[in-house]
Formats: sequence, C-alpha cells, structure tokens
Amino acid sequence: MPTTQEHIAVDKIKAAIRDIPDFPKPGILFKDITPVLKDPVLLNQVVNYFYYQLKDKKVQYVVGIESRGFILGSALAYKLGTGFVPVRKKGKLPGLVERHEYDLEYGTDTIEMHTDAIESGSRVVLIDDLLATGGTAEASCKLLGKLKADLVSIMFLVELEFLHGRQRLPQNVNTHSMIQF
Repeated sequence: MPTTQEHIAVDKIKAAIRDIPDFPKPGILFKDITPVLKDPVLLNQVVNYFYYQLKDKKVQYVVGIESRGFILGSALAYKLGTGFVPVRKKGKLPGLVERHEYDLEYGTDTIEMHTDAIESGSRVVLIDDLLATGGTAEASCKLLGKLKADLVSIMFLVELEFLHGRQRLPQNVNTHSMIQF
C-alpha cells in the first residue's frame, strides 16, 4: 500500500483503462474504468491519489456524481474521514430535494440532492469518474451553489481534454484530473 503520492503508479492506472468503441452510441469511444475498480491495488492507489490532493483541505463532505462518482467518492470519504453525499438523477431520492435542470445536446436532464444533505458553508469536494463535455459537473456545481456549499475542489479520475469540459466549471475552484486523454 502506498504511503506517499510518489508511490502511486498513474501510468499503470492509465494503462488499465480500456477503450470500448461505439458505446453508448456509434462514434463514441468509451473510457471504461472497470479494470481499475476491480484491481484492489489500482483502486487503492486511485483513492490515495485523491486523498493526497485533499488531506489538508479540511473537507467536510465528499459529493459524488451518479453513478461511478459514488464508487470513488464513498471510498475517498472513508479515507478522509468525512461524510458522503450523492448527486442523483431526477426521481431517485426520497424526501425533500433541491434540483438543477440543465441542457443536453438533445433535451434536458435534472440532478438532485437532499435539501438537508449539507449545511450552508460546508467545505465539499465534488468527484466523478470522467470529465467529458462538463455538463453534469457544471450542473452539480450549480446545485451545490444553491445549497450554499463551499466547493473546495472538483476531482476526476479521467479527463477527455479535447472536449474542453473544464471550461464550463467554476474557474475559481481547483479542478484536478488524475489522467488525461
């Protein structure tokens, strides 16, 4: 188990991410992180990598975007000793929710969080597996703004730089991706 960030083999993690052509539709090259998740050494290194980025930031909650952000986020929350809060698609959470509707290429989508998920001013980090066009991450940032969270950092395992999703995210918040394609 790595004890410092220098022991994390980012190149091995990147090599384990496999390409799935034409998923979920023709012309898309899907970056599948399942091989990373199933390897206990690589998964541990991913969580440790994010931990080292955040360990001194006094984070109170890790907020994970549905669904692979739940996997990374809950493991990171455990490692940081914080709470975990899910950002879900519309209709998946019981009780009172705050929602944010956002535009897609063809139509709209909506994400939600419980209204009592975080207290106003809480220091949070937002995490997901992949930053592509940035639409869902941008909407999640806006949702956290509605809840008056103090967004400390936005973290991704993979960033598809050629899609320029980072440009849609708040420029005053540290945004970090472990692996870039």
